Amino acid sequence: MNIATTDVIDPAEIDTKGEVFGHGIESRPMFWIAIAFSTFQIVTAAYSPLSSLPVRSIHVGFLLLMVFALYAAKQKGEPLKVAFSWLLGGVAFGLSLYHLAFEGDLVQRSGDPSTADLVVGSIVLLLVFEAARRLMGWALPLLCAVFVAYAALGQFLPAPLNHRGFGFDQIVNQYFLGTEGIYGIPCYVSATYIFLFILFGSFLEQAGMIRLFTDLALGTVGHTKGGPAKVAVITSGLMGTINGSGIANVVTTGQLTIPLMKRFGYRAEFAGAVEATASMGGQIMPPVMGAVAFIMAETLNISYAEVCKAAAIPALLYYASAFWMVQLEAGVAGLHGMPKDQCPSAMAALKRQWYLVVPMAALVYLLLAGFTPMYSGTVGLALTAIVILGSSISANLGGTAGRFVFWGVLGVACSLFFKLGINAVVVTVALLVAVNVFVKGGHETLHMTLRGLVEGARSAVPVGVACALVGTIIGTMTLTGIAGTFTQGLVALSGGSLFLTLVLTMIASLILGMGIPTIPTYIITSSLVAPMLFKMGVPLVVSHMYVFYFGILADLTPPVGLAAFAAASIARAKFFTTGWWAVRVAMAGFVVPYMAVYDPSLMMVSGDLGDTAYVVVKALVAIGLWGAATIGYLFTRLALWERAVAAAAAALLVAAVPWTDQAGFALSAAFVGWHWWRSRAVAVA
Repeated sequence: MNIATTDVIDPAEIDTKGEVFGHGIESRPMFWIAIAFSTFQIVTAAYSPLSSLPVRSIHVGFLLLMVFALYAAKQKGEPLKVAFSWLLGGVAFGLSLYHLAFEGDLVQRSGDPSTADLVVGSIVLLLVFEAARRLMGWALPLLCAVFVAYAALGQFLPAPLNHRGFGFDQIVNQYFLGTEGIYGIPCYVSATYIFLFILFGSFLEQAGMIRLFTDLALGTVGHTKGGPAKVAVITSGLMGTINGSGIANVVTTGQLTIPLMKRFGYRAEFAGAVEATASMGGQIMPPVMGAVAFIMAETLNISYAEVCKAAAIPALLYYASAFWMVQLEAGVAGLHGMPKDQCPSAMAALKRQWYLVVPMAALVYLLLAGFTPMYSGTVGLALTAIVILGSSISANLGGTAGRFVFWGVLGVACSLFFKLGINAVVVTVALLVAVNVFVKGGHETLHMTLRGLVEGARSAVPVGVACALVGTIIGTMTLTGIAGTFTQGLVALSGGSLFLTLVLTMIASLILGMGIPTIPTYIITSSLVAPMLFKMGVPLVVSHMYVFYFGILADLTPPVGLAAFAAASIARAKFFTTGWWAVRVAMAGFVVPYMAVYDPSLMMVSGDLGDTAYVVVKALVAIGLWGAATIGYLFTRLALWERAVAAAAAALLVAAVPWTDQAGFALSAAFVGWHWWRSRAVAVA
């Protein structure tokens, strides 16, 4: 990347071994900063030694330090720029200790900031904006700057957009000194749940979870029609359950699945589209999901388990849609699966790496049992470290002794855990680290563990910076009340129609999501639109999931579509073609949010199991017909009028008018029967 032409950097370009990918630039300071960052987060999660606001502030300080350290690594060879970047990073981290050093004084003069408060707050705000600009370009910082400008100058706008006016001290106080600005709910979630779960996914990736998931997928569906693409859907879906990041999913699993699809006949654009679509679904796939799920739980003041419950069926339908589109495209192109003797055994893969499933199972159990995400994530992370370090000892000692040590350590850790809590886990991990120092081959495992800490910290940077910056939008909304004005305008534009409001919200989410990440897209649209949807009778969790869903789909949509862009670069395909194919692959999934709004039993927030089962069946039929209409294939190729009939039947099933269900099922049955008869006639001929 040429810094002279663009200032934007990608954290993924920094190799945590100490080099920038493809540039050979050493970055050892980044390594140790990341280790310190992860250590700080783990200690504060396990023991809570600090109050909430200093933790959030130091969290942001580490994020900014890492961004400017990344930039310094990129600029090596230009001493002045390197020195300036390190100066910015040092200042950012130093000022992040302000809330810790003056915590008591800040509480006493709450609402009446001193000159020092205003100076420090202004500098930190500028540094957050600059870090975001360097990390993700101008789109999000400019959008947030518009909200800041509105807070400062909105009193000069005509009614109804104007507000009463606020002083500089009020604005800085709102953005920096309290929990309504950059240290608001998104930052709190980033500093607690999100970091732990990102670290959890990072450890599992380092331990070989990608290989396990890929082997499981190859062993189960690799030999079926279109098998390689189905492998991509399953592998990316499973990885999404542990890392919750769509684009990270693309660049990890895509390195394996996209070449595999191309090798077995899929066009490059379609291969990239399948990987991008499947990867983005990871953000709505329980148990981990994406960062937005944690923010949603905090915003709605509900348990994370309730968010997972609402997301579960739509996530499964999303992947059923992608799986179905792959099946249809394989039929169009006449693509077959891999030879069965070339597919690995799923059972052998589980037998080889079964221990990696233990932390996942524990995490799911704890979340479903009602434990907090913080507690569940801490235990899941600790168990991951234990099974990795313990399995290393078992493998290196070999035989009965190795198995005895492994099972003994697990048993002791579990029994002590129930008596001593997190301290027992810490002691167990420390003992395993000490043993690995002296066991042959243990050094590689320890290095892998360190790399997991560093990769986790690096992966948290873009999420955390976005969470901090978007806090200015939330602060502006709570300070000025602009959300109410926007809602009134949208109601007037939609004429009070729920359907038109949903369409306008979808368009807004897609447009916003093209330029900014999923987290700020969700926060903006949910803050502005969700209250209005609630007044129209849509349950809050459903309205929030609705905007979340389309914020995710925005990453597939040209002209930006970051996930599609990443997949296209791996596939060596045209970006726009890949993006539009991704939209087609995900097209059937577009019906799911609408169905959830009109029948909330799809998200299990209303009705009973019978109601949920009925709407799931209806959704599956609609997805099947919509996919056939989009691809133009079912049992054989569809004529244009057949595609129109299939789309009409799907639309009837999505609609909320009572008679449309009966009409939709009748038309669906007639269409499928006719097309099956015609396909048989074509086959005989």
